[in-house]
Amino acid sequence: MTAVTHTPIASDVGRSLWQDAWIRLRRNRAAVASMIVLAVLSLVGIFGPMLWPHAYDRIYPQFVRVPASLKAYPRADTVLPGFERELARTRLDHGEAALDGDTVSVTLSSDRPIDPRILRYFERSDLFSNPRLALSEDERSATLSVTVERLHFYFGTDAIGRDLAARVIIGVRISLAIGVLASIMALVLGVTYGAISGYLGGRVDDVMMRIVDVLYSLPFIFFVILLVVFFGRSLVIIFIAIGATEWLDMARIVRGQTLSLKRQEFVQAAEAMGATKAGILRRHIIPNTLGPVVVFVTLLVPKAILLESLLSFLGLGVQDPLTSLGLLISEGAANMRGAVWLLLWPAVTLTTILFALNFLGDGLRDSLDPKDR
Repeated sequence: MTAVTHTPIASDVGRSLWQDAWIRLRRNRAAVASMIVLAVLSLVGIFGPMLWPHAYDRIYPQFVRVPASLKAYPRADTVLPGFERELARTRLDHGEAALDGDTVSVTLSSDRPIDPRILRYFERSDLFSNPRLALSEDERSATLSVTVERLHFYFGTDAIGRDLAARVIIGVRISLAIGVLASIMALVLGVTYGAISGYLGGRVDDVMMRIVDVLYSLPFIFFVILLVVFFGRSLVIIFIAIGATEWLDMARIVRGQTLSLKRQEFVQAAEAMGATKAGILRRHIIPNTLGPVVVFVTLLVPKAILLESLLSFLGLGVQDPLTSLGLLISEGAANMRGAVWLLLWPAVTLTTILFALNFLGDGLRDSLDPKDR
């Protein structure tokens, strides 16, 4: 008689909470789309400034507040007038300038030998590049030709002639970096403080929570102003200021989770086996609080970005020429009547980031909810 062996199939294999949460998260289309959007924006913020043709701090004096366009600048009707303005600075007699494709040429004449240094006027121009001067034998006449420099400003330029798309890209990097770093700081402080307070309990818990209550009463803006006065404005000060105030909610959430976890059988078993308090916190308490913590962090990042935007809007945030989405929105609001694109593109970008983070946070909350398992 042969023995029958049972081969376990996929349905027999148990899944952990995280595996089950990942499967349920993938079914949430809004959360998956938000992850893709955030991944794309993160890549744009990291690699965009290195790949974009315009530097975020490069000023184009001849392209101040030009509208967003898919067509290249300068426009055809501005090439010859711009060339004639530069030509007038040479103080030489000249014929009529001719435009052939992307090349502008003109005949020059003078009573004295023509100085080749006149090419500097065109080298410094944003409209032209590669100036060339073909002198005659007596150097009293010449043919000047330049190439029209074609530039694309897909988001337009700001009030002093900087490419808005390049500044939005660097703004995405700064805003996401501050949001993530501040959230990490709040995560480390809040989880550690809340876990210790909840696990030790008693008078230690009372004292630690009263400290949290006192810190809650401190105005955020007043705290930031003090840091800026003593240490100056910098990115480090901004994320420290946000992280040092936003960990309080995290601490309360982790404390509540710890109070219920420390009464569980597996924690009491670890205590009976002689495990240290630090070991119990590190191996049993903190890992089992990560579900609500992960959800809270995804909701804390947009809050940190909004706080940074508020600080930049009030002039306490990032310093020019570096920028953030909040600072760009502040500048766009000041120029909204004459150049609406200065407000439109930073606002759309910030709104996209905030919506994506909130949808992702909602998806994680639903997928990690034990009641829905």
